[in-house]
Amino acid sequence: MSTPLMPKATAVWLVDNTSLSFDQIADFCKLHPLEVGAIADGESAITIKGVDPMLTGQLTREEIEKAQADPAHRLKMADSKVRVPVAKRRGPRYTPVSRRQDRPNAILWLLRNHEELKDAQIMRLVGTTKPTIDAIRNRTHWNANNLAPMDPVTLGLCAQIDLDFEVEKAAKLAPPKPESEVGATLISASETATPASLATPPSSAPDAEREAVAEADAVFAKLKSMKSAEPDAEDD
Repeated sequence: MSTPLMPKATAVWLVDNTSLSFDQIADFCKLHPLEVGAIADGESAITIKGVDPMLTGQLTREEIEKAQADPAHRLKMADSKVRVPVAKRRGPRYTPVSRRQDRPNAILWLLRNHEELKDAQIMRLVGTTKPTIDAIRNRTHWNANNLAPMDPVTLGLCAQIDLDFEVEKAAKLAPPKPESEVGATLISASETATPASLATPPSSAPDAEREAVAEADAVFAKLKSMKSAEPDAEDD
């Protein structure tokens, strides 16, 4: 606790019973120094009865004496001897009356879009009960024919950060899916690509090779005949 339970009443007591400066009292009571000055002048908090902060356990006498001796010292709250436990919320989240009619639609949306969520998580998100979730899942809800899936965040039943947290938590706890449910995947390019050296030539490849060889032989024979005819022409 950083502020006294009754700031003005505490300030009235400190003004009347100590020699603390206005700045010290204002800093401790979280008031403006001018307001503390008005209390000292009787212009403010006239009808307020002072409260001793030592009786309420908010200040110690040693702390007050230390602050009176050093004007630069700032009062510090005493450690409370009573620890009040933090109340934990139990049961489903409270949903305003105006939003309760939208809960079945939100439950249907969660069941369709996030099958990994457990019933307890849905109960925390939209503030419902397990029988209602089972009725909507099994389509035995009294208004099952008129339900339409709607995002609970859009409806204002929960925050997006809460929904993301529950979905992520459910995804971590969910068992891995079997390979049969994962679906077919594409074969990698390294498996589908066939090297050129292993490629099967077309059925017409031998015929094409023979035609190329025959054409080359005909060209060489023609060149040979032309060379042999050149000496006879020089003799004439």
